[in-house]
Amino acid sequence: MPKVFENHEIAKDVYRMVVEAPDVVKYRKAGQFVMVRPGAGHERIPLTIADADKEKGTITLIYQVVGKTTIEMSRIEAGGEISDVAGPLGMPTHISKVGTVAIVGGGIGVAPSHPIAQSMRAAGNEVIAIMGARNKDLIIMEPEMRAASDEVVIVTDDGSYGEKGFVTDALKRLLDAGRKIDLVVAIGPPIMMKMVSKLTKEYGVSTLVSLNTIMVDGTGMCGGCRVTVGGETKFVCVDGPEFDGHLVDFDEMMRRQKMYSRHEAESRHLCRLDGGTSHG
Repeated sequence: MPKVFENHEIAKDVYRMVVEAPDVVKYRKAGQFVMVRPGAGHERIPLTIADADKEKGTITLIYQVVGKTTIEMSRIEAGGEISDVAGPLGMPTHISKVGTVAIVGGGIGVAPSHPIAQSMRAAGNEVIAIMGARNKDLIIMEPEMRAASDEVVIVTDDGSYGEKGFVTDALKRLLDAGRKIDLVVAIGPPIMMKMVSKLTKEYGVSTLVSLNTIMVDGTGMCGGCRVTVGGETKFVCVDGPEFDGHLVDFDEMMRRQKMYSRHEAESRHLCRLDGGTSHG
């Protein structure tokens, strides 16, 4: 079973896990994800690869504790093991030299933004990273994003760090100032990606969004991750996770994301009560 080398909290309810996955490291590309199962009997969850170390054969996963499975993951100590890591899965980001790329990461969405920033910059693009969170304590991976980007703009809802406002405010300011942005990549909460896509459509800027939907197996068999893109049904796990943000039906996606909210809340409550000993 894959060995866990690190697993610690880096922000409120946000954890960094470094896990052994040499085969994943060998083939992974920016934008791809893995399906992770913390223990026998647990469900599998999709997590985007935030970083990788070829020499050590490890990948870095950034996850937020929001449900039963992530609670279980947070309890695994360094030196322990997880049941399995399957991947890399999904279509990788199309990397090419386009000019200036603005990579917009909201909250934990900064983590999957990181390898895309690295790859886009390596391809010769100017990379502007726009990072947003509710407050200073929730900003993650700032040193890594600064190393991977030519310019970093940080915004917080409450103004406790960087500029006060939302990522859309920062992006609009750059566009209004005449900055030529050839591509925007937005990753974060669905409502954030929706608003970024709405803004860039007004300015005629191509936009990619990386979707994190309900997912069961990650291979296109269950259909749980389906979304509507350009009037057609797509499966995030095999057709994505990246799509043209101007074509995604975000409202439908957000409605589907809430389907199991009550069940998730009940499961999370029971998991915290029993200390993580029950499975299912």
